[in-house]
Amino acid sequence: MKIGFISLGCAKNLVDSEYILGLLENDLIKIESDPRKCDVIIINTCGFILSAKKEAIDTILEMAEYKNKANLKTLIVTGCLVERYHDDLLHSLPEVDRFVKISDYNKLPEILKELLKIDIPYKYSQKRRLIYNNAHAYLKIAEGCNNRCAYCAIPLIRHELRSTPMDQILAEAKSLVKKGVKELDVVAQDTTSYGLDFDGTSHLAKLLSELNKLPFKWIRLLYMYPDEIDDGLLKTMRSLDKVLPYFDIPIQYGNDELLKLMNRRGSVALIKERINKIRIMFDDAFIRTTMIVGFPHETRQSFQDTLDFVKELEFDALGAFTYSKEEGTKGYEMDRQVSPRTAKNRLDRLMGLQKDILFKLNQKHLNKVYDVIIDSFDGTYYHARTWFMAPDGVDSEVLIKTGQKLEIGSFYQCRLIKCQDYDFLGDILV
Repeated sequence: MKIGFISLGCAKNLVDSEYILGLLENDLIKIESDPRKCDVIIINTCGFILSAKKEAIDTILEMAEYKNKANLKTLIVTGCLVERYHDDLLHSLPEVDRFVKISDYNKLPEILKELLKIDIPYKYSQKRRLIYNNAHAYLKIAEGCNNRCAYCAIPLIRHELRSTPMDQILAEAKSLVKKGVKELDVVAQDTTSYGLDFDGTSHLAKLLSELNKLPFKWIRLLYMYPDEIDDGLLKTMRSLDKVLPYFDIPIQYGNDELLKLMNRRGSVALIKERINKIRIMFDDAFIRTTMIVGFPHETRQSFQDTLDFVKELEFDALGAFTYSKEEGTKGYEMDRQVSPRTAKNRLDRLMGLQKDILFKLNQKHLNKVYDVIIDSFDGTYYHARTWFMAPDGVDSEVLIKTGQKLEIGSFYQCRLIKCQDYDFLGDILV
């Protein structure tokens, strides 16, 4: 039986997809990349914001076309969109044979047996089949989130914080070592909250210390909440040779009134203090953030405050998006909504400012030599990353044109020779 699998959304969803593939791994099942050759297609969806929901629906409808025209027997949809809109989807998308909620992932083999009316012998396991090259993997350390940001639907979908016991995390990390993983990216909805549901204190520093004992080359920490980045965590990170000085800190805005309306803890002053502390403690700290524009009650002045904030702090990387009005969140009911046109104009201004900042900051990397990991080859360029570039298009990348044959998933030394917009051109050192 040939199964096609499509994974949409964030890194945390990707981890779920890899566990589903591990669960389905069987001598009688082959994972097929061409949907025209599949018996079954499974789509793991995202349902976070409007654009993600649209992508999910469009993908479902596209795969439904294959079901009508090709030999596709079964179309299954899982993930956050299903968790959030299960009943609505049942009525609006009859082309789908089964919608599977997140809590029912482990029932997929039985669901396939039922839908296809064939016997698929399987043994339940928690194996994980990495989708991309085995040199890089995400390590999800918690599920859900206790923060109730006014714009965010994640707690509605993934529910409250549930940290994974440390022994289970370490066992998974060791299994990733055996698969050849060299770059480990630690993820959760809020990694700095890891362990708060155990005893009210963060266990993140202890977890990082244990992971640092394993033979990874890079350990990167993603999604850090600014007010939980305390001195103890920073001192631990500084002492660990494999933990990168890479700080992914979603800040969302640069005005206290809007931060309060967003239900974000902390203030602009606290954020500045933490970032300045990081830069004092780490000579080569790389700080990335995400911002939202167009949140209800945003004014010209509050947006200007955010521009001034970004200009002052000069983030090494910044991603931004316009506010998405999500039912069930506090922001959905707020008055003084910002028009989509105004929000888009402000997004363009913010990203234009960041582009200028990034061009200046990137000059310090030129003509320096870095270790890079090769992610892919497009026929002309190898696509690579160095330590201050997170995977999956989150940050910049290094484009390498060479007559040498480079191994995907391997590390090489590379000189960064030119910066073009966000990305670099690099030369491999022989």
